[in-house]
Amino acid sequence: MKRFVVSAVVAGLVSALALSTTLAAQPRRVVTIAAGEVDGVYYPIAGAISRITSEAKVLNLRATVESSGGSVANVQLIRSGEADFALLQNDIAYYAFNGIAPGAFVGKPVKNMVGVFSVYPELVHVVVTHASGVKSVRDLKGKRVALGTPGSATEQNALQLLEVHGVGEGDLGAAVRVSFSAAVDQLKAGLVDAAFFTIAAGAPVVADALGSGKVGLVSVGVTAGEALMKKYPFYTIGELPANTYKGQEREVTTPAVMATLVARSALPESLVYRVTKAVFDNLPQFHAAHAAARYLTLQTALVGMPLPLHPGAERFFKEKGISR
Repeated sequence: MKRFVVSAVVAGLVSALALSTTLAAQPRRVVTIAAGEVDGVYYPIAGAISRITSEAKVLNLRATVESSGGSVANVQLIRSGEADFALLQNDIAYYAFNGIAPGAFVGKPVKNMVGVFSVYPELVHVVVTHASGVKSVRDLKGKRVALGTPGSATEQNALQLLEVHGVGEGDLGAAVRVSFSAAVDQLKAGLVDAAFFTIAAGAPVVADALGSGKVGLVSVGVTAGEALMKKYPFYTIGELPANTYKGQEREVTTPAVMATLVARSALPESLVYRVTKAVFDNLPQFHAAHAAARYLTLQTALVGMPLPLHPGAERFFKEKGISR
C-alpha cells in the first residue's frame, strides 16, 4: 500500500510537470483588447484586464491593448476580427448587434459580437465655459461645441442629447470633433464654448478642465433625461454628487450608459471562460486600475448587458449563480 501511494504521488508529479512543460513549450496566444483614447477610462481598465490575464499561467496568453476612436470604432474592430475583446457602451453594442443605428450599422448588424460582462456606468458630462453664458443644452444653439472623436460613443450621445433638446448639428455655430484632451485644451483657450465627455464620474480629463476655473457642468435635468430614455432605452439617469470635481458646488443630473466588455463570438469557450474567471478571481487588482473599475462585482456584472453572452462567460456566471 505504501509503495502504491508513493507511486501515485510520483505519477501525479510527473503528469503535472509534463503539463507544465507542454504549456511552456506552446507559444503564448496573443489577443487584442480594443480600448479607447489613452486619456480616457477604457485604456487603464483594458490595461488591467491585460495584466491579469497575461499573468494567469493557466491561460498562456499575452493580451495587448490598442487605443481607438471609441465604442463605434471598437465594434468595427470586432466585426473585422482585428480585435478579440473590446470595451464599448451598451447602447452602441445594442444598436450594432441589431443593425439599427448609428449610420455605420443600419442594415449591417454585427452578429459576431457577444457580451462578456458590464463594467461601470458612464455619465454624459456637458462641460461649458463660463464666458459662453450657456446654462442648458438648449443654449448650445449657435455655440462652438466639441462632440468627441469621429465614430466615438461620446459623439453619438452628444447628438442624441442635442436632439431631444431640439438642437440639430446644423444649429451649432461649429461642430468640432477632437479627442478629450484636445477638447479640454480648446475649452481652456476659449476656442470652443462647450464639450461633451461620456466617461466615468471623477474622470481626470474632466477634472483637468474644471480645475482651470474657466468652465462648469450643465445639469441635463430629469425631464430631458426621461425623454432621452423613452427614445433610447439604454440610458439611465445618473448623478454627479456635489464636489465630484473641484469647484462643482451642486449635484448634477445627467444621462448615463454602461461600459461593457464584449468579445468575438469565434473565440474558444475555454479561453473566454478563463479570461472571465481570471478577472473575477483578481478583483482587487482590477479595482486598483481606476476608480470606475471599483463598480464591478459579481452582482453588477450583467447590469445593462444588451447582448447574448459568450458561452464561456455564460458558463462562468452560471457556476456563480448569476443570471440576468
